[in-house]
Amino acid sequence: MPPGDDAGRADAYAAAPLLNCLLREIAEPLPDPGPRRVYRLPGGSRLLRVRGGRRPVAPELHTDGGWQPLGHTELVKLVADELRRHTGLSNDDLPTEMIDSRDAVAALLAARARTTAPEDPYLRSEQSLITGHPYHPAPKARGGGPVAGWLPYAPEAHARFPLVLLGVREGEVVEDGDPTALDALGTAPPGYRLLPAHPWQLDLVGRDLAPAFADGRLIRLGATADEAWPTAAVRTLYAPGRDLFLKFSLDVRITNDIRRLWRHDLLKLRRTDAAATRAFAGIDGPAAWLSDRGYRTARFAFEELAVLVRDGLRGHLLPGATPLLAAGLAEGFEGSPLAATADPAAWWEAYLRQVVPPALAAFADHGVVVEAHLQNTLVAVDAAGLPVQALFRDAEGVKLLPDVSRAAGWERLVYCLVVNHLTEIAAALVEHHPGLDPWPATRRELARHDLPEITGLLASLTLPGKTNLLLRWTGADGAAARYLPLPNPLLGA
Repeated sequence: MPPGDDAGRADAYAAAPLLNCLLREIAEPLPDPGPRRVYRLPGGSRLLRVRGGRRPVAPELHTDGGWQPLGHTELVKLVADELRRHTGLSNDDLPTEMIDSRDAVAALLAARARTTAPEDPYLRSEQSLITGHPYHPAPKARGGGPVAGWLPYAPEAHARFPLVLLGVREGEVVEDGDPTALDALGTAPPGYRLLPAHPWQLDLVGRDLAPAFADGRLIRLGATADEAWPTAAVRTLYAPGRDLFLKFSLDVRITNDIRRLWRHDLLKLRRTDAAATRAFAGIDGPAAWLSDRGYRTARFAFEELAVLVRDGLRGHLLPGATPLLAAGLAEGFEGSPLAATADPAAWWEAYLRQVVPPALAAFADHGVVVEAHLQNTLVAVDAAGLPVQALFRDAEGVKLLPDVSRAAGWERLVYCLVVNHLTEIAAALVEHHPGLDPWPATRRELARHDLPEITGLLASLTLPGKTNLLLRWTGADGAAARYLPLPNPLLGA
């Protein structure tokens, strides 16, 4: 955790991913930087230097008077100015989101000081992400609303809360797949079906639902007896007592997108989830797919009130294994086996054996491109903390061949699995265990697989890096990934 006062800690947490974006996407590194890395900014006349590795800190701008420290507010102004120079475009919204993200971090740090992390290591890993996406300019923005509106539902504040129970008149219910697990959450009166709702989403869209409450299409039935825990995705909740995940619409921009369950995604869900389910059923080894079984919603509020039912953990986990969120391993949390292992090389080889083969097999043998990034991958460990299983989730992010070309699917897989995922875990492992070189083992694991693309991957000078800063600045759709070439650490290994 960054040192210093509360404001300084919030600045440091918020500045790190913003600096990562700036330095990756538009800055030019200068050779032989010495103890601090120095970059030339796009305008050509300004130099920026930072300390640190994968989480850069202490940005300084070179002026006539020497190196001047930049607080988060000054950094946001600098980034906005450089983006205007670089793209020729203006954007008033993104700087506001950057400030909102920093203020959210401050609120989360204050809340965490008053709360206790969950005892369950899995829940602790899901709720550990104060930095969040390490290459997004505003990873903790919460839509600019008042803190009191979103903090009670924030995973980073160790929130847990009951769900609101609604009744939808039977003729207005729309569902697909198998959402019957929802019926066990409460009791609906005759003529109605049960529909749980995220309380924050109801706060956001409640005014639009007033006519449905007034004419009886929608009724309130209280709240669930059990509490649910928000996971790292914020809008996806886990109910441990029922071993069930529920994914809701949330009319808030989180990272690149407004997090609704969009109609077009729901309508194609069964096809993509069925393909992923078949793929993992045909893969050798313990890897598992957490199926998005089905959804239920109201016809008159199809996207606003949609809820997706996802498999729980216990039916998929190896006996005695403890699941952990990969993003939590990268960020760090109390009890992380990544930090505690006495044999980091063996731990890393075990990690690779669990995560890499199923993602490659789904692509090569079944034409399924799993979004195997840090937030969609769970890694289960045994009693000694050694990785023994990988579990993947989120059919919304799955791509199928030939809906996308093989080349486009491979690029996406390489970005999600190697750049977003393995690179971050490897860097976190090296931070805790200096001297370890994780890339020879990574190269060996990839080379074991007989895919035509592997040879090119191992010989390529570059890997594809997603440009979240430019994507947000130019107003591109969050699903329209843009990639830029990054140095390939596999090449020298």
